[in-house]
Amino acid sequence: MSNNPKGSSASEVYIDDSATFESFQLDSRLLQAVKGFGFQHPTLIQSNAIPLALQQKRDIIAKAATGSGKTLAYLIPVIQTILDYKKTKATSMDLEENDTLGIILVPTRELAQQVSNVLEKMILYCSNEIRQLNVSADMSNSVLTSLLASKPEILVATPGKLINILETNISSISLDELKFLVIDEVDLVLTFGYQDDLNKISEYLPLKKNLQTFLMSATLNDDIQELKKKFCRSPAILKFNDDEINKDQTKLIQYYVKVSEFDKFLLCYVIFKLGLIKGKTLIFVNNIDRGYRLKLVLEQFGIKSCILNSELPANSRQHIVDQFNKNIYSLLIATDDTEYIKEEDELENESKVEDVSGEEKTEQNETLSTGNADDKVDINNDDKKKKQTFRKDKEYGVSRGVDFKNVACVLNFDLPTTSKSYIHRIGRTARAGQSGTAISFVVPLKEFGKHKPSMCSTAKRDEKILSRIIKQQSKLGLEMQPYSFDTKQVEGFRYRLEDGFRAVTQVAVREARVKELKQELLASEKLKRHFEENPKELQSLRHDKELHPARVQQHLKRVPEYLLPESARSSDGKKIKFVPFHNVKKGRKGNKKGKVTKRRNGKSDPLKNFK
Repeated sequence: MSNNPKGSSASEVYIDDSATFESFQLDSRLLQAVKGFGFQHPTLIQSNAIPLALQQKRDIIAKAATGSGKTLAYLIPVIQTILDYKKTKATSMDLEENDTLGIILVPTRELAQQVSNVLEKMILYCSNEIRQLNVSADMSNSVLTSLLASKPEILVATPGKLINILETNISSISLDELKFLVIDEVDLVLTFGYQDDLNKISEYLPLKKNLQTFLMSATLNDDIQELKKKFCRSPAILKFNDDEINKDQTKLIQYYVKVSEFDKFLLCYVIFKLGLIKGKTLIFVNNIDRGYRLKLVLEQFGIKSCILNSELPANSRQHIVDQFNKNIYSLLIATDDTEYIKEEDELENESKVEDVSGEEKTEQNETLSTGNADDKVDINNDDKKKKQTFRKDKEYGVSRGVDFKNVACVLNFDLPTTSKSYIHRIGRTARAGQSGTAISFVVPLKEFGKHKPSMCSTAKRDEKILSRIIKQQSKLGLEMQPYSFDTKQVEGFRYRLEDGFRAVTQVAVREARVKELKQELLASEKLKRHFEENPKELQSLRHDKELHPARVQQHLKRVPEYLLPESARSSDGKKIKFVPFHNVKKGRKGNKKGKVTKRRNGKSDPLKNFK
């Protein structure tokens, strides 16, 4: 039985058959909501954390694997305690307006929306007593102020958004009666640079000692000690995933492919055109321009994909993730904006490397950057001749916090710049007992910079990062295996890829980037209004439309049979059979045998009649 509110089916190793939700003495309305999820037994973290929080009123620091049920482990105590507080308040005839009773902090807007969705279902039968508000959602300040004026009991927010509200709308909310503070994915909250915001938030918290704190994460490190001192009092520390996560990851097969920069695009063309990967694939790139370049190259060959990056509006990003999870899109190209995560050894000393000329330069900028052109996009307005700037959302994150369901393969088109980020990426597949594959393209140092149009600056350190990743995985008892494609079979596709790649110029990439941004800005408003009134119309707006580079070559969308390996060729000479990512409409029937095919100008086509 699945027991993961974020959507992934939990592995049986997480279920605690010896406990039941009834044994926690929950409110009947809360218990009904839990049963509505189809849960029969709590997971290990839930059976341990919930009694500690409800009966002993302990603060909780929990480390558990993805899919182990961490969200319900803190939501159930939060809701139950608020319901008990409401009963006490009603008995004492204290009918004053409610203060904020619980705050849930998460690192990204996407995760805030997911937690908010789960929370909404959990308070379904007691919504007249408990209301929740996701303040990180995309809304105007006037709308947010009016929603805060209704005094919701629980706020879901990113640290940056919450401190902004506390500093600008302090009259709208009061934290005097705050009962709970939850920081989910706490290590990523710190990684995203929210330490200062957390320090400011602590100044607004009540001085009473009855504030209960939950610090939840899939990984914990020494950085949490400062938060532990600031927010916790004699916490119970729970760790469950050391054994279970290794059991799950044995179902993850990891490969690395040493390949030149241009051949990354070649292999992507072959893999997805011939349907070599069955199921949904999540492709990670290291900057926004590369994501659009890859999308445009694949479009040349009729391969549909959609883009996910920090530049797109929050509503569009959430809609893209939802439709990917509903199998509407099978190929998602994601820009990973957590590339500034540092290795532990780099935190102590910023290493230096010497370039060919012998000059020393720090490695920090190369490690932390994901591209020079990602911070903003300039759009020329022909009418006003002015430039508008669209900046990335600092609260966006893909490799952690976003729940991608049933991902068959994670393809690291660009190798991440740290081994820690690699773990976060491959964690999107083989989740909670399911099998999956992770493939990483690695550019050897001798191949770096040979093909400027396909070059990525972070690839210079691929071999060094690969050695760290292999060492890290071996410590976990896992193996990262080398893989090599049959070059003879791949070479036949090269000239077609070269032809398609030439059409995708830097100008075409920029135009496509601007075009989609404009489309998504309009779609974001449509999403907000349309889906509030028509929540079931999921396919009315699509995000995998072709962006059309400067030169579209329709003939490249068909793969000639002579390019295929013999095992993949059809014996009867009919159309090539491969698994596309979208339904292929049947065309007109071919000419009968013996008839001469003529062009529109009346002349025969010798290529089609050659025997």
